[in-house]
Amino acid sequence: MYNLLAMQFNDLNAEEKHVIEDKGTEAPFTGEYDDFYVPGTFICRRCNLPLFTSKAKFDANCGWPAFDDNFPDAVDRITDEDGSRVEIQCANCHAHLGHVFEGEQMTEKNTRHCVNSISIKFISEEDDLPEVIKTPRRDK
Repeated sequence: MYNLLAMQFNDLNAEEKHVIEDKGTEAPFTGEYDDFYVPGTFICRRCNLPLFTSKAKFDANCGWPAFDDNFPDAVDRITDEDGSRVEIQCANCHAHLGHVFEGEQMTEKNTRHCVNSISIKFISEEDDLPEVIKTPRRDK
């Protein structure tokens, strides 16, 4: 096993660490990407892995950015300890992103990735994506 905390990721402030590392949640309707619709890519704030395209973003009126799809192999799903929700994490660095919900009939894909704005960073389609800070894959 490897020590993720010993790896060199992007610098995070205290609030970002609380959400990304300690599985916290930002207050609803406060994140910078809740009501944000610009063409581009949303990447992991900790390691730069591309997670979602702006084309998958939709207004779920839930207080957090919502996406009905992710890039292939970009997001891991982990059932919460109490079994009531499914957490989503960056598949590369295992940063806490939020939770995924299915069966709500909000989009044709019937999926809502409810993501903390503080866990992601937006890159405009006019800009180059930063290099991903790669980590070894963990066994599932």
